[in-house]
Amino acid sequence: MRWWLRKQETAVLPEWIVLGLGNPGEEYAHTRHNVGFEVVDILASRHRIRLSLQRDHARGGLGWVSGVPVLLAKPMTYMNRSGEAARALLQRYRLEPSRLLVIVDDVALPLGKLRLRPSGSDGGHNGLASLIQCVGTQEFPRVRIGIGSPPPGQMVEYVLSRFSPQEQPIVEQMLQRAADAVEMVLAEGIQAAMNRFNAAQPSGV
Repeated sequence: MRWWLRKQETAVLPEWIVLGLGNPGEEYAHTRHNVGFEVVDILASRHRIRLSLQRDHARGGLGWVSGVPVLLAKPMTYMNRSGEAARALLQRYRLEPSRLLVIVDDVALPLGKLRLRPSGSDGGHNGLASLIQCVGTQEFPRVRIGIGSPPPGQMVEYVLSRFSPQEQPIVEQMLQRAADAVEMVLAEGIQAAMNRFNAAQPSGV
């Protein structure tokens, strides 16, 4: 096992870090706040990347996506300390924040809606706030995934809740499209991906 990890790391020097935000632990699995983790899992499955590396406050795996060497990663720090993992990974692989592609839930977007941005504020999201603080800039691209708006005064309960059975078909389509968006960012750049995925959503979303 240790030999396989050494071989994997020497074979791939990532040009991008794809960081899905979420909370570790079974109690948080498949919650609204963890859609970033789920997109990383989809990409890992599609591209046969084993998420077996445990270091720098993150779990991840090295491989190729859209012909580009990448690190797929999930912070293991809990959401409000996500930036610690991002900073450590950027330092380890000597990458600029512009090469950090973040996948994050967004209560300001309707369920199923995607919005890609090359940079921006945290928008009240604790994970993004931690990233901006730790890496020292807002200038990193992100794929924002709409999870719908919470009832008044119920933000925490809402983002830590699971999707209803009625929402699941939309959620499954949304997560696959988010993985498609990541692939397009890596292959063609953020502007091309924005032109495609920030447009009108497919029917049913």
